[in-house]
Amino acid sequence: MNPKMFTIGIEEEYMVIDPVTRELRSHEQKIVENASLILNPDAVKAEMHQAVVEGGTGICANTEEARKDLSHLRKTVSRVANDIGLSIGASGTHPFSSWTTQLITDNPRYHEIVMEMQEAARSNLIFGLHVHVGMPDKRMAMHIANSMRYFLPHVFALSTNSPFWEGRDTGFRSFRIKVFDKFPRTGIPEFFSSWEEYENYVKLLVKTGCIDNPKKIWWDLRVHPFFDTVEFRICDVPMLLDETIAIAAIFQGLCAKLYKLREQNIEFMPYKRSLIAENKWRASRYGLDGKLIDFGKETEVPTRQLIYELLDFIDDTVDELGSRDDINYVGKMMERGTGADRQLEVFYKNKDMNELVDFITKSTLEGL
Repeated sequence: MNPKMFTIGIEEEYMVIDPVTRELRSHEQKIVENASLILNPDAVKAEMHQAVVEGGTGICANTEEARKDLSHLRKTVSRVANDIGLSIGASGTHPFSSWTTQLITDNPRYHEIVMEMQEAARSNLIFGLHVHVGMPDKRMAMHIANSMRYFLPHVFALSTNSPFWEGRDTGFRSFRIKVFDKFPRTGIPEFFSSWEEYENYVKLLVKTGCIDNPKKIWWDLRVHPFFDTVEFRICDVPMLLDETIAIAAIFQGLCAKLYKLREQNIEFMPYKRSLIAENKWRASRYGLDGKLIDFGKETEVPTRQLIYELLDFIDDTVDELGSRDDINYVGKMMERGTGADRQLEVFYKNKDMNELVDFITKSTLEGL
């Protein structure tokens, strides 16, 4: 195995917040314009809602590089926002702002999506994490994506960071994922026997007018249509930089492990989408505090236990990839709890939503 092939790219979506009202607020693309003068022009992008800004790293050789890039990105976007009287925050949903008052970015692509999907699109005011892991080619990417589906709920549970929606405790650790479920072509992907089978699926969707390009397939995991990467899309944006890097390290380690097994002619057992979706629902509802199904043993197992088993599974790749310290941080995440756990703890101390938003914006820059 050549660890250099498993490059990393990370995209995070941030809330743009009025520091006085703590509501979401349009930045009128000023953050994008001003940050582009400092960073790579592609590093900061607009999203469908004007109260969202997306930051993305370059292609990073390892998690150490990704950490430096993402740290610089978070600091720069925050500073640019502060300069125009705004703040940024990392949470899968805003604790209380209503989507009904938020503006849509003036872009033909976004107008088309809103026209087609109506309220499902207008209410899709959520903030996610996307991690790309480099692949030698599309065929290997499809093989690894098929096997990776099983692990998605485990890593998703670690990322959960959206317990509130429009001022209510939803009872979910990740309500963001429930909001996104209203979109078509979301959720756990199907199993595809080959890259060619997937290409034929995409061609059929285009031919029948379902989509005009493969980027409108918004699954929790996909082989990227343009890059030779596997793209993980299931996670809430984590509150802390350390959490994002640890999650990226897990995804990278899993890809490397599955590649190693493939080299040894060992196949990881594929499970039905419907079964994996059961685990995803549990992860969104309970985060780390619930149980997931071990399909091999056909029994419920505490989520934390399964995550430790996952870490054992990838352990022989971690030193080769140079991500040991970042993987070790996962233990701290399971002791400390997820972003959702911390949000709930802070809110229920004083039941003050403004105080909660301040906690999120402060935590977004913690350790940078």
